Amino acid sequence: MVLFGTLVNGICIIVGSLIGLFFTKIPDKFKETVMHGIGLAVILIGLQMAFETEIIIVVLLSLLTGAIVGEFVQLEEGLNRIGGWIGSKFTTKESNFSVAQGFITASLIFVIGAMSVLGALDSGLRGDHEILITKGVIDGFVALVLTTTLGFGVIFSVVPVVLYQGAIAILATQIEKWLPDTFLNGLIIELTAVGGLLILAIGLNLLKLTQIRVGNLLPAIITVGFIYYIYQLII
Repeated sequence: MVLFGTLVNGICIIVGSLIGLFFTKIPDKFKETVMHGIGLAVILIGLQMAFETEIIIVVLLSLLTGAIVGEFVQLEEGLNRIGGWIGSKFTTKESNFSVAQGFITASLIFVIGAMSVLGALDSGLRGDHEILITKGVIDGFVALVLTTTLGFGVIFSVVPVVLYQGAIAILATQIEKWLPDTFLNGLIIELTAVGGLLILAIGLNLLKLTQIRVGNLLPAIITVGFIYYIYQLII
């Protein structure tokens, strides 16, 4: 079953979020310290991924073009509206922002990363779900901790995770007909680096050191494919 790993990942996020709901009443100073810990760990993950790049110009141009697209379509504002709409269905108006923040932050952390792409590709190409199952266990624990500080908006991040990874897994069943292995392997490296920088930005935002509009940088995940393809044509 091509989507088995993706579904397990989604279930782990839901379970982790539900467990985390039982710990939302802990004192604010505990939540703040926990969030700082999460922020530091997220920064470390982002740096490790970003340092994998082999062609820094591809990463730079991907972020630049992604930022232009994201700002033009106001992607982050749209994500906030989605989170706010979700919050309005379950909470009072005053807590809508919290739900939106939990939804967006968790979605970005769970979706952006090498394990999402590599795991989904493995599921589609080889029917091997080990990476996504491992990612699911990790995401479950992260969802638990995030829910204790950001609230139940975290649980809704399962929707973009399943859609994103599921789409890659399904496309991967045909991708070998379109892309040679050497191109695909190189693209994954640069995609990982771009995702790492976005995760780094999330960590900095969690520590409240910056207010980077990470949502408006998300198109870089797509533009990196075009930039890398053009780079390969030129060299």
